[in-house]
Amino acid sequence: MAPPTDIEDVLKDEIKEWYFHIYFHQKNSSAHHAALELRDAVLRLRRDGAFVAVPLFRVNTDPMGPHPIGSYEIWVPSETFSSVFSYLCMHRGDLSDHEFRNAWIGPSFALDLSTLPLRSDEIPLQYPSLSKSLPSGAVLSITRMT
Repeated sequence: MAPPTDIEDVLKDEIKEWYFHIYFHQKNSSAHHAALELRDAVLRLRRDGAFVAVPLFRVNTDPMGPHPIGSYEIWVPSETFSSVFSYLCMHRGDLSDHEFRNAWIGPSFALDLSTLPLRSDEIPLQYPSLSKSLPSGAVLSITRMT
């Protein structure tokens, strides 16, 4: 089926809200602490008006439902999705890289990490003409809420 192009249908069907799952290895105290620090930073930024985001206070310290490790959620309306996503990608710390937490639209695929260059603090520009370097991965999984 072809993607819709009727503007009224596209606008009517637009996703209105999202949530991020922040994962951490619950047996690793530094990862758990880092995940909670990230949540607290999001709460402070929300309080100060940087964006609308609602971290749920329940932190799963064990696997819960389909989530195989420690986690919590951050709810975000579509209007502030890009600001929150950008913040989480840029400030995830050591919570993730290509190997562990990735942002996927649709089912994930196993990555062939042998094709990546050796790790380096210098991340080359992915699109030099844009003069911006993109983050190497995300802390989270993105889930569409309908």
